[in-house]
Amino acid sequence: MAKVLVVYLSNSGTTEQMAAYVAEGVRIAGHEADVRKTSEIADVHDLAGYDAYVFGCPTYHLDMPRSFAALLDTAGKAGLQGKAGGAFSPRSHPSSTEGDGAAERVYALMESVLGMRMTELGPFDVKEDIVNGPDGPRACQEYGKAVAAMVG
Repeated sequence: MAKVLVVYLSNSGTTEQMAAYVAEGVRIAGHEADVRKTSEIADVHDLAGYDAYVFGCPTYHLDMPRSFAALLDTAGKAGLQGKAGGAFSPRSHPSSTEGDGAAERVYALMESVLGMRMTELGPFDVKEDIVNGPDGPRACQEYGKAVAAMVG
């Protein structure tokens, strides 16, 4: 059984909800999922021991929050090269369009800077009303299953 770490930053609760659904997908796929807030990741030791990583944060000004960048700095020192990964974000701003969310930036950094193997599904960037709609939980679970499939 593989271990997957889902780390998120949430202000309104939507990203936290997505993280829980992604973790459910990992568990449905038969693997272990730990869910943690970014504030619970103090150093590289908190990132050790996992086979895959899924990072999620909300989109602010068409990018990730500055405080989330600190997690990526820590991850850069944790030796995650070659590990499986994924990135997700909800977005609520009306000017946000597909591909303009934080998930796109986080995904690209995980792949190019951290050297991780990212899910072929790409970044999971969805509008907040979809997350809270009838298809939201299943969509998030499917993303979690896709990351889990990369390690087992």
